[in-house]
Formats: sequence, C-alpha cells, structure tokens
Amino acid sequence: MDWGNVTAEDLIDALREVDWSSPPRPLAEFFSKFTVPRSYAKWNSRLKCNLYYYRTNYFIMVVVILGLGFLRRPLAIVAALLTALSIAILNDSFAGSFSEKVTRSVRQISPHLAAKMRPPHTPVIRGRPSAKRAIFICGRPRWVFVLIFSSASVSLWFVSCGLLTVLWAFTIGLLATILHASFRTPNLKARLNTFREEFRAVWRNYSEL
Repeated sequence: MDWGNVTAEDLIDALREVDWSSPPRPLAEFFSKFTVPRSYAKWNSRLKCNLYYYRTNYFIMVVVILGLGFLRRPLAIVAALLTALSIAILNDSFAGSFSEKVTRSVRQISPHLAAKMRPPHTPVIRGRPSAKRAIFICGRPRWVFVLIFSSASVSLWFVSCGLLTVLWAFTIGLLATILHASFRTPNLKARLNTFREEFRAVWRNYSEL
C-alpha cells in the first residue's frame, strides 16, 4: 500500500472503522528502530503507516500521560468524569440505561421515591407514539442533568485549575505520538498487517454483494 497517496480523511475513516480491540504492539517492537526520514514524502508515508499500525499503543500512551497529569489534581479527575458523563447522556441509549440503573438503585432504598422518578407517559397521536419523544432521566428532562453535570464540571475545572493541565498533558501526548510515528521505521510486520487489513476490507465488500 502506498501510504503517500492516502489522504488525512482516508486515514481518519480507516481509524474509525478498524477494530480498536486489538492488543497493543510489544514494547520491544514499539521502541525497536528509529531513523530520520529522507524526504517529506517518506515522512508523510511513514507517519500515516505508523499511526495506523500502532494506534492502540498511541492511545494508551496519551491516556497514561493524561493520567499522570491528573495525579496532582484529584479534583480534575472528578471534573473529567463529570464532563464525560454530561457528554455521554446526550446519547439516547446511554441516558435510558443510566436512568434505569439509578432508578433501580433508589428503588432498593426507597420504593416511594423511585415511583416518582418514572418518566411521564409518551403522548400518543392517532394511535401512535409521538415521533419527537423527549428523553427523561429519573423523571426529569435530560437537559436538566446535562446542565447540572456541566455546571459542576466547569466549577471543578475552575477550582482545580486543571484545564491548563489537561491541555498541556494532551499536547505532550500528541507531540510524543507524532515524534514516534515520524522516526519509527516501519517494519515488515506493519506492511503485512496493512495488506491483511486491506484483504479483510475487500473480502467484507464482496460478502456484502
């Protein structure tokens, strides 16, 4: 595969569709051989190849760097969790699952309170439920919880001064990824893995016909 002809959009689409559950490459291979690319075209091709092949390693490396940045700021960890939660409940299925788990836990303590947390009945128009169904969490509109979690996370970010730490940690992780992908010499396993992924993609396209 000629990685020089692969655009950034193609690489992003490939990373979005590829299986991310594969284990990371061994550290001995990850830090095996480094050389300076001879030209811009070689660097461009090497960068895309390594980003695709070592994607799991780079993801873990960025997460570890972010975690190290949070060690000195415990409130920033809580702020990050609240931010992630406020974004996650924007997903309908997650919001429903979150509401169900909270209601189930409250029911074990206070069944009367859990009964009040039931969502209102969905309006019915001409025998069919309304298409524009509002999402409720614990009997309240979803936007209420988004507002609460977002406000709490912003307050904690401000108090812990962790936003700047996150930006620095993410910048360091991104810079380390680019440097490694630029100087790590693509090996034969990377090329064979690329061909295998291409074969799987072609086979999948044929099976869908």
